[in-house]
Amino acid sequence: MNAFKPSRYTDAVQYKCLEDLRESSMELSLIHCGKEKCKPLHIVQGKRDEIIIHFVFDGKGTFSVGDRIWHIEKGQMFILYPGITTTYISDADDPWRYAWIAFKGIHTENILLHMGFSKDNPVVPFDDITSIQEFIDKILDARKLTFGNDLLRNGFLLELLGSLCENHTNRTKQNGGHDYSSNIYVNHAIEFISKFYSQSINVTSISEYIGITRAHLNNCFQKELGITVQSYLIDYRLHQASQLLSSTTDSINEIAAKVGYPDPLAFSKAFKKKYKASPKFYRQNQLELLQFNNK
Repeated sequence: MNAFKPSRYTDAVQYKCLEDLRESSMELSLIHCGKEKCKPLHIVQGKRDEIIIHFVFDGKGTFSVGDRIWHIEKGQMFILYPGITTTYISDADDPWRYAWIAFKGIHTENILLHMGFSKDNPVVPFDDITSIQEFIDKILDARKLTFGNDLLRNGFLLELLGSLCENHTNRTKQNGGHDYSSNIYVNHAIEFISKFYSQSINVTSISEYIGITRAHLNNCFQKELGITVQSYLIDYRLHQASQLLSSTTDSINEIAAKVGYPDPLAFSKAFKKKYKASPKFYRQNQLELLQFNNK
């Protein structure tokens, strides 16, 4: 077990940082925040445990992940994903001045998607440098380890992230299209389905989560997989049901509910259409097959 680390605040001429904050919410929590005027060729390398976003206010430098290198300058932000080794170095002649925020929470993935980030696209522009600097300063000013300051810091964090999501949305609209290729949208949708298929999700809730229209999401699925989103969702749920029928003694009604079918009759009808057998008959066949293989 890791030893408890008390939060601390560092205030130097070229460096300010509030770090080791406790996770105050499962939904979204600030872990650390800071700003720095870097020296020439200042290098940072390693893996992190949380999401960290850097905002470059002045100067420039390079950011690399594996064999990919980005040249970063004023008005760009770059992201460090947990568990991935990254390297970033300030320029020798015009070293950058940047700020950063680090956070965790169950909403992180959705927020990053709506900010324009992905592991294939870890560098994104931002428009309002002054506004970002003000949010960072407000977070650092709320450095007291009190309940009230906890709320203030997370409030400023939400405002900051919200403004960046709106910035990305406005840029997308100005470009008259979508920022990502169809396979990226499909992958995000599939990940969402794999996590929430047991709940009452549908094509509308999936497309709203991704941040694109139902029509565009369906077009992406047709292009990448040759099926609709609805077909994929049904197939995924029924595949999970087939696994439960083979590996558990749960009742058919219980399994129907576990894979997102509140109506057992609708579940049985859909299952029989896919597997050419009722759930009960399918389970019997799987049990007989298992017994035969074990002889």
